[in-house]
Amino acid sequence: MSSLTEVIESYINELFQQEEQEGAAEADRVSLRRKDVAERFGCVPSQINYVLRSRFTPERGYIVESQRGGNGYIRILKISYDMPEDRARHIDRIVGESISEADAHRLLTSLQTRGMVSVRERLLIEIALRHIAELCDTTFDVSPYKKGVMQADLLKRMLCGLDLV
Repeated sequence: MSSLTEVIESYINELFQQEEQEGAAEADRVSLRRKDVAERFGCVPSQINYVLRSRFTPERGYIVESQRGGNGYIRILKISYDMPEDRARHIDRIVGESISEADAHRLLTSLQTRGMVSVRERLLIEIALRHIAELCDTTFDVSPYKKGVMQADLLKRMLCGLDLV
């Protein structure tokens, strides 16, 4: 049996699919009320917040807007970048100035899931990042922050390079 988090995530993804199948003009967004979803699944509204914070993140290609209160709503927007420049800016914002190896792995896995990189590309980038980390730790004795900066720079360059191919 799936966890409640997975069930709620699946429900929200089904809402996106329904919008897409109906040919809605705004198939890249879903609006719902936190209270209604919580009642549907017999949970507290904070569980819905958890699902949104953990499963519908910019790294996974979503932006969540919400307004609390009696007429409050949640709007989930699916990010779609058709132009390479837009993807590059998005990657630059997500990666930031510094990134850990674990965060880079999560980001690359998310990009692979979204079809932005292939399995092979993800593995090659991870190998390059691991090599940088090993060099920083053994050969050059670089600070953890500087190592993260170097990994972020390499990650951004490689991802942007893939867009130009």
